Amino acid sequence: MATASRLRGLGAVLVASGATWAAVALVQPPASASDRGPAGLDAARRRIADPAAAIPPREVQESALIGTSVINPLDVLVIGGGATGCGVALDAATRGLRVGLVEREDFSSGTSSRSTKLIHGGVRYLEKAVFNLDYGQLKLVFHALRERKQVIENAPHLCQALPCMTPCFEWFEAVYYWMGLKLYDLVAGRRMLHLSRYYSANESVELFPTLSRKGHNGSLKGTVVYYDGQMNDSRLNVGLACSAALVGATVLNHAEVISLIKDDFGERIIGARIRDQLSGKEFDAYAKVVVNAAGPFCDSVRKMANKDLSAMICPSSGVHIVLPDYYSPEGMGLIVPKTKDGRVVFMLPWLGRTIAGTTDSNTAITMLPEPHEDEIQFILDAICNYLNVQVRRSDVLSAWSGIRPLAMDPSAKNTESISRDHIVREDHPGLITITGGKWTTYRSMAEDAVDAAIRSGKLNPANGCVTDNLHLVGGYGWDPASFTFLAQHYVRMKRTHSGKVIPGVMDSAISKHLSHAYGTLAEQVAAIAQNENLGKRLAHGYPFLEAEVAYCARNEYCESAVDFIARRSRLAFLDTDAACRALPRVIQILAAEHKWDRARQKLELQRAKEFLETFKSSKNAQFHDGKHIGS
Repeated sequence: MATASRLRGLGAVLVASGATWAAVALVQPPASASDRGPAGLDAARRRIADPAAAIPPREVQESALIGTSVINPLDVLVIGGGATGCGVALDAATRGLRVGLVEREDFSSGTSSRSTKLIHGGVRYLEKAVFNLDYGQLKLVFHALRERKQVIENAPHLCQALPCMTPCFEWFEAVYYWMGLKLYDLVAGRRMLHLSRYYSANESVELFPTLSRKGHNGSLKGTVVYYDGQMNDSRLNVGLACSAALVGATVLNHAEVISLIKDDFGERIIGARIRDQLSGKEFDAYAKVVVNAAGPFCDSVRKMANKDLSAMICPSSGVHIVLPDYYSPEGMGLIVPKTKDGRVVFMLPWLGRTIAGTTDSNTAITMLPEPHEDEIQFILDAICNYLNVQVRRSDVLSAWSGIRPLAMDPSAKNTESISRDHIVREDHPGLITITGGKWTTYRSMAEDAVDAAIRSGKLNPANGCVTDNLHLVGGYGWDPASFTFLAQHYVRMKRTHSGKVIPGVMDSAISKHLSHAYGTLAEQVAAIAQNENLGKRLAHGYPFLEAEVAYCARNEYCESAVDFIARRSRLAFLDTDAACRALPRVIQILAAEHKWDRARQKLELQRAKEFLETFKSSKNAQFHDGKHIGS
C-alpha cells in the first residue's frame, strides 16, 4: 500500500508539474508499433494499474502507424474508435498482437456516446423469448446479463447498479411485471445485481416523489423495482482507448480511412490509406488483417473493398432528452412500459440530471444526427402521464439523436423487432466486419472479432482473451469512498478576473465527480487544479473544472473543444447552453496545451457551436410550448 501511494504521488507530481511525456517515459517506456504489447493478464494489469504509466503522445502513435510496411505490418488494424473498435484494440493488444486503431473523428464520437447509458440484459428481449418461444432471444439475454456484470466490475468508477421502477395501475400489471422481473433475476443467476421486489403505492411515492398516483387506467396499485447497470458511456469508451494504448496498441483519433489497400493480386486487404484530419497529411498503414468496427458506417468501409456488396446494417434512430434533476430522485429510474406505439421509455437519473428516452425508428446515416421535434414530444408525452410534475418542453436542457447499427434482417418490418445480436463476417479476404450488438456486449463482440482476425490472418497470439477480468485505466484500487481523499488533501486554486489567485474548497460534489470520472487518476486532475491554478468551475452548477481540460489534453488524446465538452466531460449532453458558455475558456486552455494560433481557436469555436446546434435544447430549438405545460 505504501508503494502504491508513493507511485500515485509520483504520477500526480509529474502531471501537475507539466512534465513532458519523454520524462514520464523514464518510468515506463511506450510500446511502439514494432513491439508487441504486454502479453497476458498479469502484465496488462500491472501496466494499466501503474499510476506513473503514460500513454504515448498522438505524434508518436501516428509515427508508429507510418512506420508500418508490407514487410513489417501490424497484426491487426482496427477502423473505428467506438466501444467495439476500442474493445477490439484492447483485446488484441493483451493477446500480444501488434495493433493499430484509427478513428475518423474522436473516440466515442458516434453511437457510443449517444446511448441510454444503461448496461442491461434486455427485459424486452426476455419477454419476446417467453411469448414467442424464441431460444435465440433467450440466449441473447443470458449473454447480455453475463456481460453486464463484467462491464460494471471492470470499470467500477464509471458504472454502477441502478434500481428501475415499473409503475402498475392494474393488479394484473403488478403480478405480470413481478413474475417477469423475477424471471429476469433467475436468468441472471449469480450475476444478478440485486433482487427485484414489489413496493406498495405509498412506498413507491416515498421512493419516487414525482410519481403520479393517477393514471389512464386508474390509481397506482404499486411498483416493481428491478436492477440494471448504468454507465458514463463516452468516458468508458475513452478509458478503453487509453487502456489499449497503455498495453501497446497504437490508437489515433481524427484519422480517416479514405481507401483500403489490396495486395498485388487484388485478392486480399493488406492495409489502409489514412488522412490525419488535424494536419491533412496522408499515409499508408499496413496490417495482416483489417477489422471494420465503424458502427453505422461499416457498409461504407465494406464497399471500399467491394462496391457491389449489399448493405449489412439497418440504421435506427434513438433520441434522448435531458431534464432537470427534480424530474427524478437520485438513485432511482422509472420505466414507462407501455407507450402509445408499444415502445419502452426510460427516465433515469444521470450525472445530476434526468435523462429520458428513447425512440426507435428508421433513419438515414449522417455524421451529426439531429432529433426531430416530434420525437422529443413523443418522449415528453410518454412520461407526462406518469408524473405529478409539470412536463414542459422548456425544461429540456439537451436533446440528441444517436444511430444504432442494427444487424440487417430482410424479413423484419421495423427496427424495433430486430434482434440486437451482433454479426462477424469476412466479406473480402483480410477484412473482418463486426456490427450489430449493443454497448453491454462490446467486450464479447470484440473477443469474437479478434478470434475471427486470428483465423483470417493466421496470427500467433501469445495467449487467449483476458479482457474478461481486466479493469480499465483508473479502475484498479478504486472504491466509492476514494473521493474523500481528494476532499481532504486538495484545494482548488482559482484565478479571478483580476488575475488574483484564491483558494477554493474541493467540495464533495467536485470530489465525487473527479473520482467517478477518472477513478484512481483523479488525484492527478486535483493536483493540476491545485498547482496550476486551474481549479475554477467551467460552468455554474456543474462540477467540471478547468484542470480537466488540461489533463485530458495531456493524457486522453483530447484534440478539440468538442472532444472535451462532449466526450471527456459530458457538458454538451447535460446542458447545451452551459456547454456553449464554457467554450471560450475550454478553447483557451486547449490552445495553451496544443499551441493553437488565433485562427485555429476561431475555427474551434465555430465548429463547437455548429456541433451544439444539433442538440435541441429549449433555447436552440423552434417549438410551441403549449402542449406540455402540466394541468
